[in-house]
Amino acid sequence: MLFVLKIFRKIAIAVPRAGVRRIASAFTLGILSLSAFAAQRADAAQSAAVILYHRFGENDYPSTNIRLDQFDAQIRELTSGAYHVMALPDIIDALREGRTLPDRTVAITMDDAYRSIYTEAWPRLKKAGLPFTVFVSTDAVDRGGPRTMTWDQLRTLHENGVTIGHHSASHLHMVGASEKRINEELTRAQSRFQEMLGIKPTLFAYPYGEFDLAVTRQVRAFGFKAAFGQQSGAFGVGDDLFTLPRFSMSENYGDITRFRTALNALPIPVSDMLPADSLVSKINPPLIGFTIDEGIKNIDAIACYSSRSGKLDLVHLGDSRVEVRMKEPLTPGRTRMNCTMPSDQKGRWRWLGRLFYVPGAPD
Repeated sequence: MLFVLKIFRKIAIAVPRAGVRRIASAFTLGILSLSAFAAQRADAAQSAAVILYHRFGENDYPSTNIRLDQFDAQIRELTSGAYHVMALPDIIDALREGRTLPDRTVAITMDDAYRSIYTEAWPRLKKAGLPFTVFVSTDAVDRGGPRTMTWDQLRTLHENGVTIGHHSASHLHMVGASEKRINEELTRAQSRFQEMLGIKPTLFAYPYGEFDLAVTRQVRAFGFKAAFGQQSGAFGVGDDLFTLPRFSMSENYGDITRFRTALNALPIPVSDMLPADSLVSKINPPLIGFTIDEGIKNIDAIACYSSRSGKLDLVHLGDSRVEVRMKEPLTPGRTRMNCTMPSDQKGRWRWLGRLFYVPGAPD
């Protein structure tokens, strides 16, 4: 930049005043373009997308299963050279410390310690040299069963560099549970990890992807570094590390086109998000709004969708404020909202995911 300024000074000496004004205008536009480009590159270098799996090749559970042919195609995509697959703890540490991430940083996670993780996913990922994280509910492992990993299998994964994360003891519906019950769950599972694997996991995944402000405060206070839901989206510097999104993959949502879209996703950086809490109680439907950070283009192209009612109505206030209008009250259980918009980088989309939870019979 200093070199460019020196050149401009030399030009100014040799050109009449009117010409200088024209050059200065062009120079200013160029500087702004360079600044915008730098901001885009910084945005891409400070964000990540996390993929979530459950079962592998268990075709009798299509809603939580990925077919093996789908998974093989996804591994080929991950190893194509376009992405940087990192261990999840390394991504979190980089964000906490403000360090730059490679562009198209991706992490792989799996919930619930199904045995097909050990028999099908691990051999493939090990051969491909791809790190991953397994979030484990300890009661299921203690009970045993033909479709659940054993402690010996989890120990083998851990000893081979697989990250083991905390997923509560009983796979608890945490929203609405008492503080005492949640603490008992977290403590009991942590004790089992310590006893059986000699570790205390530092990453947490909310069972069913459910959380509210009370739950996130308690998980944060327990000493975890970060916690993950199941709402779609990418995340980056400045995002709440205890409500992080993941792109869930299953038979119906695991085609290679969607997979590539997820891997290339960028966050929609926002502030002044309302409502602050995921728990929907008195005001239903919730009053949703957020301010998109300055410098993000194509704001008019943003679109938001509900997992229950489809496309949602939007109201734009000023240049950066967006309010979302739910069409009807939310029913008990989980509702996820996805907002997407094209980015300045060709073929890449920005994502913002939100969870809303209405007390009652869980879905």
